Amino acid sequence: MPSKLDEIKQPIEKELEIFETRFQLAMKSNVALLDKVTSYIVRRKGKQVRPMFVFLSAKMCGEIGDVTYDGASLVELLHTATLVHDDVVDDAIERRGFFSINALWKNKIAVLVGDYLLSKGLTLALDNNHFALLKILSNSVKEMSEGELLQMEKARKLDIEEDTYFDIITKKTASLIASACAIGAASVTKDEKLIEKMRLLGETIGIAFQIKDDLFDYGEQEIGKPRGIDIKERKMTLPLIYSLNKASKSEKNRIINIVKNQNENNEKVHEVIDFVKKGNGIPYTIEKMNYYRDEALKILADFEESPARNSLTSLLNYTIERNF
Repeated sequence: MPSKLDEIKQPIEKELEIFETRFQLAMKSNVALLDKVTSYIVRRKGKQVRPMFVFLSAKMCGEIGDVTYDGASLVELLHTATLVHDDVVDDAIERRGFFSINALWKNKIAVLVGDYLLSKGLTLALDNNHFALLKILSNSVKEMSEGELLQMEKARKLDIEEDTYFDIITKKTASLIASACAIGAASVTKDEKLIEKMRLLGETIGIAFQIKDDLFDYGEQEIGKPRGIDIKERKMTLPLIYSLNKASKSEKNRIINIVKNQNENNEKVHEVIDFVKKGNGIPYTIEKMNYYRDEALKILADFEESPARNSLTSLLNYTIERNF
């Protein structure tokens, strides 16, 4: 029986198959060790959500061609490079149920592989004169780095307000989905207003996606991410920020102290989870997530109905209804 994602992929099924072959070629190297690592990366590939955003956006705005395939490879090269580097930064052992690159080949090789993938993206863009696509993607890399560093800075003092939280997730998570949608549009049209509209669509979906991810920390299901992991990593997510803002000063200080100094204690982490649940942090966060979903649906409503638009709508709903 086809999965929800298989149904969403239907209008671009053929394009995704062609893309997969092109992406593998884009990662090729004459260095045996590098080829071994990149082959491993290709084998453990995820759900292809970002290339889906590129192709569906392109199809909704025009006709898919070579530029679209290059744009999808650019996005995936960048995304893969950031994941490899993130695993080094986080000292992660696993990624999507597979051993991480740094776990198998150590940090030095992982960093160099990430650099290689970034440079392959740059070369792909420059060799084919895709300057507009490169500009979109370069801005995304800048924002992702800023978002990650801002989050690290705030994790030291835990002095984060809701506006700062949205700034972090817009840069760290939403910017890549925004660039995927913008690149899809830019690969088939030069209409700047249309490209910006698609960028905004991707950004809005990306914000909803990250809010959903934050909710998993307080959920009951068994998912890829253990409960309370954000608390253990001292990440201030929306459910916690909202609940802290509504709490008394003494309660706020007590919870912040747990997140700062007792975040390895499972019992204490569960105290924070209970505090958030009692403080109505969950319904508030769901309300915010649904607000961004509705904003994205308004943008999609401006386009004529088509299989691509229907699939993008389904992909939007999938990002906030998923259980992992």
